[in-house]
Amino acid sequence: MIVKKPMPATEFLDTNIIIYAYSTDAAKKSAALDLLAESPVISTQVLNETAAVFHRKKLMTSALIGTAIDDLSAWCHINQLSIGTIKLALYLTDRYKFAYYDALIVASAMESECTVLYSEDMQHGQIVANRLRIANPFLP
Repeated sequence: MIVKKPMPATEFLDTNIIIYAYSTDAAKKSAALDLLAESPVISTQVLNETAAVFHRKKLMTSALIGTAIDDLSAWCHINQLSIGTIKLALYLTDRYKFAYYDALIVASAMESECTVLYSEDMQHGQIVANRLRIANPFLP
């Protein structure tokens, strides 16, 4: 069982990392579970995207998806998206040329004062605003 650590968390997980925590890919699942054990920050967007992927790909029933969301909410610190998050995301789309939903993830990580954003989909090693590093946890 994973137990939530007290704040402040400095790591933020993108949706793809969460999906791998429930996958059959042993190596990626292990890496994702190790990151979850650190009680990272995720956002309500990550929870919504996770539920959507599980539902669309028919990976779980709605009841099991609900249980997964409960588990993630217990293990992780949750950042609620706000108008400020949206406005910061819009700025980031212009400044860094992120796709909007990626920018929303980055904005949420920045609002949560995280220093690392783990994502398989964004540019590994990129530094945003001199304070947030994007890292792909699956690279050697």
